[in-house]
Amino acid sequence: MDMDDGKIGKDAGSPSIALHPGTRVHLPSPSVLLELTKLRISGASTFTAATGFIAYHRGFGWSLIPALSGTLLLAMGASALNEAQEHGLDALMERTRHRPIPRGDISASGATLFALALAASGFALLLLLGWTPALLGLLAMIWYNGIYTPLKRVSAFAVVPGSLIGALPPAIGWTAAGGSLADPALVGLAFVLFIWQVPHFWLLALLHREAYEKAGFPTLSKHFDEPQIRRLIFTWSCAAVAACAALPAFHMLSALPALVLLYAGCLWQLARSTRLLRHHFNQKQLWRAFMDINLFALMVMAAVVVDAVLAR
Repeated sequence: MDMDDGKIGKDAGSPSIALHPGTRVHLPSPSVLLELTKLRISGASTFTAATGFIAYHRGFGWSLIPALSGTLLLAMGASALNEAQEHGLDALMERTRHRPIPRGDISASGATLFALALAASGFALLLLLGWTPALLGLLAMIWYNGIYTPLKRVSAFAVVPGSLIGALPPAIGWTAAGGSLADPALVGLAFVLFIWQVPHFWLLALLHREAYEKAGFPTLSKHFDEPQIRRLIFTWSCAAVAACAALPAFHMLSALPALVLLYAGCLWQLARSTRLLRHHFNQKQLWRAFMDINLFALMVMAAVVVDAVLAR
């Protein structure tokens, strides 16, 4: 729907403005706008940015507030813009057809304007801390919306270059705290999140394989059968574990409690991911594998934060 057709804002509680006598345009409610930003996913990016900041700063500081606020606003803007880009495909999938644009609560053009406003605000906040974190935030949005989003309509392997998106938030936090992009510790942390993104996305794609195929997205199922896909995901999971285990060599962690937490998480994830190799694997077990790899990422980030706090 177009914003000019007067049908936007089905929510009875939505505000409206009069453009001409007898004509009103309904504005989307705050809840619709918040839903558009995928706050849970945007918040995850902000959490990794916080990890990068705390790791370099060796604790907390006032500049953490604009760093996280700017990162969150940029991530929310990128998510809203993604929904505007893919609203036609979202309407084809049961999982996404109730999102704000497909159900007619806001137009694609209105969502785009909202997304750009969020992104501009986030960029301005990061710019207060320097050009490097601001440009990294802009790069993350360009990479997600300009490269990964169109590329995933072409190839199921788009997730590999697309995983750069996961490596950028910790770099934003690190440089916002005053760190250098060339620091080996940051390179190690960013690489961990880059590798981790691949099995994370492929598990999600496997969970919703039928919906993606119905909408016309290429999936790994066109190249491999399910046991092969699960073996591929297992291989990338092992690579993520190996990358995490190498973090102390990059001088990211040194405190004993942090090392114990890190290696406990690595061993736990390695043990859990072997379930992917089972011959029989149902949807419930697939969902558990997806949750496991997310929990593993949280354990690694927690280990980095614990090390930074203990090293103060």
